Amino acid sequence: MAKLTTKERDKLPDSKFALPGHKYPVEDAAHARNAKARAAQQVKAGKLSKADEKKVDAKADKVLKGG
Repeated sequence: MAKLTTKERDKLPDSKFALPGHKYPVEDAAHARNAKARAAQQVKAGKLSKADEKKVDAKADKVLKGG
């Protein structure tokens, strides 16, 4: 997975993130897989709701399926 610099991340449109506030970038397959994994970790830690995890998964799945 290519590491995003702060400058590159700030340039990405909101549509390339799974949640508002530029959280969980999903601009490519590697980032989409990572977003799903991180969201699951955050749910287990009690820092993310299951509803938000579903949003991350849905957005990431679209990227992974080429949609």
